[in-house]
Amino acid sequence: MAIFEIEGGAPLSGKVKIAGNKNSVLPIMAACLLTDEVCTIKNVPQISDVDVMITLLEIAGAQVKKQDTGILEINAANIKSTDFPQELTEKLRAAVLLLGPMIARAGEVSMGYPGGDIIGRRPLETHVQVLETLGAKITRADDKLSAKAEKLKGTEIFLQEASVTATENAIMAAVVAQGQTIIKRAASEPHVVDLCRFLKVLGAKIDGVGSNVLTIDGVNKLSGGEYSIQPDHIEVGTFMILAAVTGSELEIAPIEKEDLNMILLTLSKFGVNYDLDGNTLKVKKSDLNSVEKVVTDVWPGFPTDLMAPTIVLATQSKGVTILHDWMYESRMFFVDKLLSMGAKVEIADPHRVLVYGPKKLRGQKLDTPDIRAGIALVIAALSAGGTSQIAKAELIERGYENIVERLKELGANIKRIDD
Repeated sequence: MAIFEIEGGAPLSGKVKIAGNKNSVLPIMAACLLTDEVCTIKNVPQISDVDVMITLLEIAGAQVKKQDTGILEINAANIKSTDFPQELTEKLRAAVLLLGPMIARAGEVSMGYPGGDIIGRRPLETHVQVLETLGAKITRADDKLSAKAEKLKGTEIFLQEASVTATENAIMAAVVAQGQTIIKRAASEPHVVDLCRFLKVLGAKIDGVGSNVLTIDGVNKLSGGEYSIQPDHIEVGTFMILAAVTGSELEIAPIEKEDLNMILLTLSKFGVNYDLDGNTLKVKKSDLNSVEKVVTDVWPGFPTDLMAPTIVLATQSKGVTILHDWMYESRMFFVDKLLSMGAKVEIADPHRVLVYGPKKLRGQKLDTPDIRAGIALVIAALSAGGTSQIAKAELIERGYENIVERLKELGANIKRIDD
């Protein structure tokens, strides 16, 4: 177990280099199983979730070369196993992304149930719907999920839920299925767009990228190719919030403005002061005020992955803010840790909290329930007076590249302790 020890209360300054999108790289890595040619992925974030996915790909038979410069070279010419063990899949919710490509490439797959953060119920029914509609037979028994298909056939799919990972599984299976597939109510988040762009580099035929209706004409074979992951819009919003609550001035780059429209709109309502210059965003000292209500929504609405840091932002804003995440019933449960730091928060129900600000936070001993709550606690600790210790910090490192080193470069008093 790792512990972050943080001395808070001081402003930060400097330049933040935004990492590649965590939620893009994992499906793109899985998609490399669709071809027997070499794929090169650039701007890969150096996070532990990537390492787990590498291990899963290697179990399947892929050869993976990882460079310190953020480059992955994946060669899945030979598939030697279609069975993925529970002890690995339970570490990574994104393990579910192996279903589509493995069925398409090998005709079968078996895995322990995917795990990941405990932020609420995330069922697999939409994944099952997608794959069965394309022609696969799914069985579930003894904590294992198995699927087989002689040949996937294109069809029309109306997703019962606008699930990002189910959309990605549908796309990966459909690009090599026989005939045309139309996916309606498809998720359209930046990471879904990233996956589609990568697959098109490999020769996939996908129309409607970025919309909620995707038309895919299956091809017999995909080639290899090279692709660079887009910058992580969640990281951009996270560092903007960090700057605002610590009274800091930060220069954040690179950014993709089209991925930030709702994030910038929401943060500007809080009074976060920033300038845009090309692919660089500069956050200046801000006078923060409450927002009547912040509600997560499917893309291009406000992203659920930014809700926890936004709750910390509300603790430092004048007035009362209602924050509502209807997607995950456990997203809000980390606020008890903010209460111990001196925040004033009322839990209305599992999906809604009322935050009263501004309240001066104080250092505290905490533990991390999940990736996004973890980074929110880091932000809170950096804005608080005194020393905080955040246990289970390895969860934060699952999603944020070299976070301790990057924060130190901005002047943060933070160190990692191995317990």
